[in-house]
Amino acid sequence: MNRKTNVLVFPCGAESAMEIHLALKDVMNIRVVGASKREDHGRMVYANYYGNFPNIAEENFLQELNRLIEKESIDLILPTHDTVLVYMARNLDKIGARVAVPGLRQAEICRSKKKIYALFREHDFNPAVFDSIDAVPAYPIYAKLDEGQGSKGAFVVHNRQQLEDLPDPENYVFMELLPGEELTVDCFTDRHGKIRFMGPRTRKRVFDGVSVNSASVPLTPEVEAIGRMVSDTIGIRGAWYFQVKKDVNGRFRLLEASVKVAGNMNVFRGIGVNFPLLMVYDYLDYDVEVIPNDYRIEVDRALFSRYTVDLEYDTIYIDFDDTITKEGRVNQNVMMFLYHQKNKGRTLKLITKHQGNLEETLDKLSIHRGIFDVIHHIPMEDEKYNYITEKERVIFIDNAYGERLKVKRKLNLPVFDVDALATLIDWRE
Repeated sequence: MNRKTNVLVFPCGAESAMEIHLALKDVMNIRVVGASKREDHGRMVYANYYGNFPNIAEENFLQELNRLIEKESIDLILPTHDTVLVYMARNLDKIGARVAVPGLRQAEICRSKKKIYALFREHDFNPAVFDSIDAVPAYPIYAKLDEGQGSKGAFVVHNRQQLEDLPDPENYVFMELLPGEELTVDCFTDRHGKIRFMGPRTRKRVFDGVSVNSASVPLTPEVEAIGRMVSDTIGIRGAWYFQVKKDVNGRFRLLEASVKVAGNMNVFRGIGVNFPLLMVYDYLDYDVEVIPNDYRIEVDRALFSRYTVDLEYDTIYIDFDDTITKEGRVNQNVMMFLYHQKNKGRTLKLITKHQGNLEETLDKLSIHRGIFDVIHHIPMEDEKYNYITEKERVIFIDNAYGERLKVKRKLNLPVFDVDALATLIDWRE
């Protein structure tokens, strides 16, 4: 690849879209573009972002999609929602770029739990599914949406009345209750139909239908056999996953499968399996190989805040002791902030009352003085505001409240403690 490969992620605000962005943003020959109907978190992450984009139900969607493809020279589209996958698979001949979907049949099967259970009804890993309320032999059972995501809308059914009270029972699947261990198995099948990787992970903690704690576990022959049958029977290509859960006898039963990237595939990215990158190369008809590291890995996810601020500045004055350092060591979060600002072309000025030889301290901490455009090493009795010559587009950072207060009162400049620096980092890169 001599030029950058332009990859469009749509919609780009979903959990899986966040993983795609993290997996691809630092790959030197790939450029990522995001688009969404809603003004969602994608706008805080994607440097090349298109908000208020039509959704697939709007008449002008294909026209606007192709316009965007031409404008951004898109080579490949990575859909992040099952319904979007089905739509794009149905309209491949009308879309002016490749789409990472194995085909319409595959997308439709994986979108519908009814279809996937019907496909594997003769296999012993298929759960018992009841076609109607009258077919339920005993309670409790489990009900879930035919085209739902994760565990949203799913519930344990304790009696017939719960099913009769459903306003739309035709949209649900009624199946046996599986009380045992649940696994998600992340897989990659290449364009030749060969499974290159299969990695099970636990779903230890789930929030709003999304797994927020997950750990890799060994691949057993039972789970591997299910995965190979699913991949071969459906005809899957690319990154995909399936979920299994143990029944009362301890045997794994198939829950669902999906032909797209999952948010928690970041578990295996940590051991060297970059599913979105494999997806890009495979759909551009490159042969791929997976070389995972061999160790257990666990991820725990929580809300991560990103900010946009209406603050323009060119110059940063920053303190040293207990600001760039913490308990005598480098504060790595502050150093990340400094390099971020350096990359933005801003001027960094160190202003410190450090007691001792500053050059020796910088050397001891492996901080190159060249990161600073100017260094003011001033006496303890002096005031830092005397050295701030700019009157506008300048900010001051110091852990000491008294120093910030003086600068604020004397110069009326924006002042920050270390805890606020994350608000000044633009993650859209």
